[in-house]
Amino acid sequence: MRPLFITAILALFTPFMVSANDYPTQARVEYVLGCMDSHGGQSYNTLYPCVCAIDKLAEAMPYQAYEQAQTLSVMIKTPGEKGGAFRDAPGARKMVKNFKQLNEDVEKLCWVNKPTAEK
Repeated sequence: MRPLFITAILALFTPFMVSANDYPTQARVEYVLGCMDSHGGQSYNTLYPCVCAIDKLAEAMPYQAYEQAQTLSVMIKTPGEKGGAFRDAPGARKMVKNFKQLNEDVEKLCWVNKPTAEK
């Protein structure tokens, strides 16, 4: 009887636990690989801080907001008329600025280090 009760309780809370972590695995992996690449390459020294960073981002914003901000931060750099649609969108620059600041904050929190120049 007791295992059935525990299963029922877990089933009630599962939707809430899943919605608190709505980032798809592929998005997490892409973030971590990009983070590692821009901070010194693939090693355990970059893996753990970058995993921490995506976890903190996921806590700070839902996936839909992350996806929009990340896409906009890439597209806003598109030169010429094509990029103008993104640069001129209401609130676009502020969203990108806030997203970059959040990234910097989680990288500091997770000890993500900037790559050092090889001697």
